[in-house]
Amino acid sequence: MIRARAAGRWARYHRRRLYERPVMSKLTIRAAEPADVPQILAFVRELAIYEKALDEVVATEAMLETSLFGPGSTVDAVLCERDGRAIGFAVYFFNYSTWLGRNGLYLEDLFVQPAARGEGAGRALLVHLARMAVDRGCGRFEWSVLDWNRPAIDFYESLGAVAQSEWIGYRLEGPALRRLAETASPA
Repeated sequence: MIRARAAGRWARYHRRRLYERPVMSKLTIRAAEPADVPQILAFVRELAIYEKALDEVVATEAMLETSLFGPGSTVDAVLCERDGRAIGFAVYFFNYSTWLGRNGLYLEDLFVQPAARGEGAGRALLVHLARMAVDRGCGRFEWSVLDWNRPAIDFYESLGAVAQSEWIGYRLEGPALRRLAETASPA
């Protein structure tokens, strides 16, 4: 019994120290503001170039401002800065798990400029979001990664993330989405 209490105190102490530990003195993570929209769009485009999909980006500053900061927005963004200059961002939203009966945090995009990689910015963004998920009682913190992005996969696995290989992602968009939406419901 005494051993279990001591172990519990040790775990709480180290969890608290990890939570309070600064990630890196020159890095800061802050909530995005409407004035950040041009920088966010620039990061989105840089990410799309990295993922070889720039031609798929149709977002504009006006669209991002509305979706991130407009009434009814369900998505949020944070910026990672070094010495006051943005070097990365993350966009996330809260989803829900019926099996857990709790919300989850879903990371839609994470990007760190190539020159700033390997210096803790990606980890700082993930730590920030993980803390937010824990603070809000989320049961999961999830994201997707392209199967060819070995550096990202290795990084995520080094943090303890586990690939969900039994799940296959599906998507409806464009004409296929409109066709399904226009289909008459079965009576």
